[in-house]
Amino acid sequence: MLLNFIVYFIDVLLERYSGIYLTQWLGLWNTGIGAFHIWQPLTYMFMHANFGHIFCNMFAVLMFGPALEELWGARKFLIYYLVCGVGAALVQMGVWALFTPGEVAVTVGASGAVFGILLAFGWLFPDVKMFLLFVPIPIRARIFVIGYAVIELFAGIAGIDNVAHFAHLGGMLFGCLMILWWQYRDKWKFPHLGSNHDTKKEQDYDGYHYQPPVN
Repeated sequence: MLLNFIVYFIDVLLERYSGIYLTQWLGLWNTGIGAFHIWQPLTYMFMHANFGHIFCNMFAVLMFGPALEELWGARKFLIYYLVCGVGAALVQMGVWALFTPGEVAVTVGASGAVFGILLAFGWLFPDVKMFLLFVPIPIRARIFVIGYAVIELFAGIAGIDNVAHFAHLGGMLFGCLMILWWQYRDKWKFPHLGSNHDTKKEQDYDGYHYQPPVN
């Protein structure tokens, strides 16, 4: 979160006082127009269009990220975040290549990684009740995530705005693949003799305000 805000304010200051637009170099550009660089699928997720954009993304990270970081640890959570963000970029690039190869298009923001976080939260904490801002009715996390994904899919197909809806879905897709890979890998791991790792993890969750995750 701190890195996102630092990059955002540097971008604002450079644009205002030097006329330098970091989005030209660090945003994710359509590969068909000559502005694409190999580092952009990583750097674009630290760029944001305006303060409202970064605030909403970082607020979502703050709301849903701590539960996953508590479960996975900081290193694993960071890997997941970056994989979802890069995966979202790859999906968006694929959509551009298939449907608008010559169109001047750029996308910025951590939304792909954020949607990966939402996917993981709904998967691992499916029965946590959530309240939407304008809907005073509790909604289970899994229903919220599924509904949000369906809305993103229809919005992307309809092309009703210039939001990168398929990048959002790409973040969810790569998040799903990452969790499935981790579950498959852990399934075939043999526990160390005398290890109390699992017991300690259960004890850590005794006082945690979220429900224990679904295995």
